Amino acid sequence: MPVRKLNPVSPGQRHRVANTFSEVTCSEPEKSLLSKISSSGGRNRTGKMTVRNRGGGHKRRYRIIDFKRDKDGIPATVKTVEYDPNRSAFISLLVYADGEKRYIIAPKGIKVGDTLLSGKGAAPSMGNTLFLSEVPLGTEVHAIEMQPGKGAAMARSAGTYAVLANREEKYGVLRLPSGETRRILLTCRATMGVVSNPDHGLTVMGKAGRNRWAGRRPRVRGVAMNPVDHPMGGGEGRASGGHPTSRTGVMAKGQKTRSRKKPSSKLIINRRKTK
Repeated sequence: MPVRKLNPVSPGQRHRVANTFSEVTCSEPEKSLLSKISSSGGRNRTGKMTVRNRGGGHKRRYRIIDFKRDKDGIPATVKTVEYDPNRSAFISLLVYADGEKRYIIAPKGIKVGDTLLSGKGAAPSMGNTLFLSEVPLGTEVHAIEMQPGKGAAMARSAGTYAVLANREEKYGVLRLPSGETRRILLTCRATMGVVSNPDHGLTVMGKAGRNRWAGRRPRVRGVAMNPVDHPMGGGEGRASGGHPTSRTGVMAKGQKTRSRKKPSSKLIINRRKTK
C-alpha cells in the first residue's frame, strides 16, 4: 500500500504523508453489518477519567468483523475492500454461497472476485482460514486464535503477521510480530497471509487538528508540569525530570509489568525482544 507526500501548500500539509488508499474499492459500508459505537472520552462507567488525552473526534459506526471464520466448507467471494475507521487494517466484505455477508480483516494482496474458504481441508492460500495443525511450517499467518473457537486475538493490526516455526505435540510454535515465541494449540485457527495496509506506520498527520479528528487531545509533557502534578515535574530551569515514569509513578523503562502468576507464561518460549 503506497503513501504519498503532499505538496507544501499550507503549514498543515507541509510534512503530511498520506495513504493513497489505492486498494480500497468501496466508500459506503454494508448497512446490515453496522452497529452503534459511542465515544467514552476516556471515562469509565462512573465518569472517572481513566485514560487521559482522549475525547472529541469524528462520529463513527462499528463494522461487525467475523473474527471466528467458522463458516466452514462454504466458499465466499470477496465483494469489496473497505476502509475501517476503528482499526489500522482494511476490511473486506465476503458474500458466501448461501447469501450471507460478513466482514473480515483484509489480507495484503486480496482482490475483488477472489474466492476464500475456511475450515478443515481448505487450501493454504492467501485469505483462507485453517487450523494450525494444517498450516505448512514457515508460513506467514495472521488473525490467530489464542483459545479454540474464541476468535482471532493476535496479529490483527496493519502489516502484522506471525510465522509457524514448529509443532510440538498438541501445540504449534509461533514467532509473533513482537519477537516473542510461544505455543498455541493446534486446534486454534489462523488466516493465511499478511494483514493489509503495511505502510500505515509511514503516515504523518501533518497538523494537530488531524489528531483531534481521530479523538486524540493534546498531551502535556511530565517535565513541563509542577511537582504536585507529575513525578517528573518541577526543578529549576529546564530540569531533565529524572528517571522517566508515568503520572502514577510507574517506571517507563525497565520495570516489568507482567504478572508472574499469569497462566499463559508456561506457553511462552522466548519473551519479546527488549532493548
